[in-house]
Amino acid sequence: MKNSHSGSYKAAGVDVVAGYESVRLMKDAVKKTYNKGVLGEFGGFGGMFMPDLSGIKEPVFVSGTDGVGTKIKLAMLLDKHDTIGIDAVAMCVNDIICSGAKPLYFLDYIACGRVVPERIAAIVSGVAEGCIQSGSALIGGETAEHPGLMKEDEYDIAGFCTGVVDKSKIIDRRKVKEGDVIIGLASSGVHSNGFSLVRKVFGIGKKDDRKTLDEKIPELGKTLGEELLTPTSIYVKPVMKLNSEIKIKGIANITGGGFFENIPRCLPEGLCARINKNMFEIPFIFRYIQEKGNIPERDMFNTFNMGIGMVCVVSAKRADAAVEMLEKAGTRACCIGMVERGDEGVVLI
Repeated sequence: MKNSHSGSYKAAGVDVVAGYESVRLMKDAVKKTYNKGVLGEFGGFGGMFMPDLSGIKEPVFVSGTDGVGTKIKLAMLLDKHDTIGIDAVAMCVNDIICSGAKPLYFLDYIACGRVVPERIAAIVSGVAEGCIQSGSALIGGETAEHPGLMKEDEYDIAGFCTGVVDKSKIIDRRKVKEGDVIIGLASSGVHSNGFSLVRKVFGIGKKDDRKTLDEKIPELGKTLGEELLTPTSIYVKPVMKLNSEIKIKGIANITGGGFFENIPRCLPEGLCARINKNMFEIPFIFRYIQEKGNIPERDMFNTFNMGIGMVCVVSAKRADAAVEMLEKAGTRACCIGMVERGDEGVVLI
């Protein structure tokens, strides 16, 4: 007898009922991110946001989009999905604050092989937490089920955010001068870059994935998997506070490409960064990766954040005050170098 439902959407692998349930489960988490700028109801076709532009003479909107790379593989292997959303938010908001913009709202996109409502809700709970940490409203998103394109237990997440800054207050690297001080803001760990190398070093992608990730590392005080899944630091609030009281002249988010690619992006031509690696602590996880993978030091600094998730350039006379302010805001920080003349980009000593 022919199955009368063989032509249904569910038979094709898309379960709309599961999608409805995931929306129901995530609703409360999403609403916790709402602020007075949010318009419309939860579940609309488009997210609406009305920013408060009082005090801003020439508003400039700054947008950014990103994903979390192959770090997501670890979340799937460990069946832990409540922090990867924080990473998705961090990767976007940490970029747009480099222009001096304050994040306003965020949207997420999740693609999966099969909608498991509890898993989707856990992912979105992380997104909501990241939005709360960054002061962003989660005003929309999409969960797309892709049977036949992705395996049932696979998913990926990307995000998009928009912020605003007064044109006169855009952080302009052309104001950076020789003798300015480079301040490093501590990272929470590997963050969300370099995981293709991490997985290669530890053989993640082979048969004993879970055994490797569940190994307790005494120096870390936790398992390797727990350390690697530590969510990316969100620097919005401390950076916004610092920039409001001590003018930031240049800022760089230390993401893919590490020190050598990112720090030069906040410096004008003809100037370089002289970084003293003895001025900050390199967390054990990076030394562990380097040892296990037999990776040259330059490659480590060209791939990972090495314990510094963001750098801010300020005038030398304000450097100590800037560090003190960041520390009071709950972000470990220290002076890690100076701006000098040169075309080397970054000089590591």
